[in-house]
Amino acid sequence: VQLVESGGGLVQPGGSLRLSCAASGVMLSLYHMAWYRQAPGKERELVAVITSGDSITGGGTIQYADSARGRFTISRDNAAKILSLEVTNLNPEDTGLYYCNVYRASMDYWGQGTQVTVSS
Repeated sequence: VQLVESGGGLVQPGGSLRLSCAASGVMLSLYHMAWYRQAPGKERELVAVITSGDSITGGGTIQYADSARGRFTISRDNAAKILSLEVTNLNPEDTGLYYCNVYRASMDYWGQGTQVTVSS
């Protein structure tokens, strides 16, 4: 299983980015998927989760961390094997390495992360 994140970068406060995670070697529709982030000097924290669904392109239940709710949107495309995270109205506290996570039962896979830096 390979997960490759992309879409991070340097953005000014109030800006937006679209993060993507391309998965290979896995039947994505069977797995729950999540985005985590880790700020410098802090522990990794959950940002958003989308559980497995029963359609080709849809997803299941979605949950957000309080800090992400209303600003971030998680989505998945099982056919294309892509997990996305639309992040808007960014602030410096959103700076960190954003990781893609795919999991099911005892199986748990992580990408290498994509850096998001919010600074003026």
